[in-house]
Amino acid sequence: MKRPGWIIMLIVGLSLLSGCGVKTEEPGAAAETRPLEIEAEEENTKAEATETIFVAAAASLKNVYEEKLIPMFQALNPEIRVSGIYDSSGKLQTQIQEGLEVDVFMPAAGKPMEALDEEGLIASETVIDLLENKIVMIVPADSQLGLARFADITKAEIIALGDPASVPAGEYAQEALTYLGVWEEIQAKVSFGTNVTEVLNQVASSSAEAGIVYATDAAGMKGKVSIIAEAPEESLDNLVVYPVAVVKDSLHREAAEIFVEFLQSAEAIDVFQSYGFSVTE
Repeated sequence: MKRPGWIIMLIVGLSLLSGCGVKTEEPGAAAETRPLEIEAEEENTKAEATETIFVAAAASLKNVYEEKLIPMFQALNPEIRVSGIYDSSGKLQTQIQEGLEVDVFMPAAGKPMEALDEEGLIASETVIDLLENKIVMIVPADSQLGLARFADITKAEIIALGDPASVPAGEYAQEALTYLGVWEEIQAKVSFGTNVTEVLNQVASSSAEAGIVYATDAAGMKGKVSIIAEAPEESLDNLVVYPVAVVKDSLHREAAEIFVEFLQSAEAIDVFQSYGFSVTE
């Protein structure tokens, strides 16, 4: 049966309207476009990808780095993340020689830095002697041994020292005790630690009756250890110096240089001093 012309026109009109996208919105239909808007907003506000630098530092620097300096630096430079690797300076030196990929090196003595520099592994122009420390003899806070002088360490039955072969604090201890003429005498009593933190913990836990560490380490253990005496000034050939430098093959040279520059700032120096370090003259 043939349809009337007006019906055909009505059908064509409705088809055209449908093709133009005219449709009844159902509840929630407008929400379908919201995810795209949210994604665009998130993309615009997304933080910049961070660049990570690795800092190989003496164990005695861990507290000041982790508690203060690294958070402070990252707040000032949110695009740079800092990851610390802490151990004895000698161990870190060996690891860098064996290919450990780090960007900054800060040992607790000049020799490890000099050794790497001589091998061409350090960016020589970035080396700076930044800090000084003191070598001290400590005992557990409740010790009743009655030690008063550095040489009195011979009265302890168990003595904690860093291994002189790889721990600068141990090397300084050996030098001072040799000068005082008691190094050989104490050998049967010595418990050697692989880094200065181990030595500190042995004394703090009373596993050892005395030990030799950096003044800054002892300061961080108030209430657990007591400082008896500093190594006599004449007993050490050199000051306890902490140099810092950028590693030559750093994959993040610019960021590493920014970090080393930050360590020399007045703000960073104030923090170092609050932890007991002094600045080289």
